[in-house]
Amino acid sequence: MGNIMDIERHERDGGTVMVLTMDDGENRWNTSFTRAFDAALDEVEATDGPATLVTASANEKFFSNGLDLEWMTSRGEHPGGDRRVFGAEAMALFGRMITFPMPTVCAVNGHCFGAGFMIALSHDIRVVREDRGYLCANEVELGFAIPEAELALFRHKMSRDAFHQTVVLAKRWSGPEALHSGIAQQLAPLDEVVPTAIDTAADLLRVARSREITGWTKQHLYGENAAINGPHGPAYMLANQHLYASGPGAIPEHP
Repeated sequence: MGNIMDIERHERDGGTVMVLTMDDGENRWNTSFTRAFDAALDEVEATDGPATLVTASANEKFFSNGLDLEWMTSRGEHPGGDRRVFGAEAMALFGRMITFPMPTVCAVNGHCFGAGFMIALSHDIRVVREDRGYLCANEVELGFAIPEAELALFRHKMSRDAFHQTVVLAKRWSGPEALHSGIAQQLAPLDEVVPTAIDTAADLLRVARSREITGWTKQHLYGENAAINGPHGPAYMLANQHLYASGPGAIPEHP
């Protein structure tokens, strides 16, 4: 499939903004695309020092147009790779991104559907094009159920109303609607989407000194036995904080 992921380094004061650009047409998801993305994350994570990540697209119209349906419905060998392992590998990749041990910003420059919407939501911040393009989980329109793991991702990243409209009604969110609903954090014109995302990521270098702390925090927000999913309320947890993990670099208790 050639080099479909490009990585650039932008040195800023005190750190590096890594820009991962998807460059495979409409950036549709298949096994080969998933593995190329995962390998790119390996390269980003192998860097040293304070760093943040921006994910962008080389396609002016599409950020990512979702599942590669031509590959999925074809027969025999295909450059898209093994269809049998796609679900497990793609879901694992989204899980990796949502807990990635550095601040992440997604530059959504155009249409962002299905799996593309999932990878965007797996970032910490989304900068979305203000004038054109939609964000949508369109599985129900295609006759597919949304798996529980995917529902959990949407629920953790959206208000309850936006969640319902997304997964039940397949709402197509424009940039302004995405901003109003909290799905997006910033809007920008097309030629400013990536520069704005880079500037945002550069500002986040102030919280990128410890990947251990960033990764730990995200794991306890979104991972196994996440604090916000526990059976006990915050009053009980605060009164019995010795029963709960404090994390690396936590302020020590007074003796």
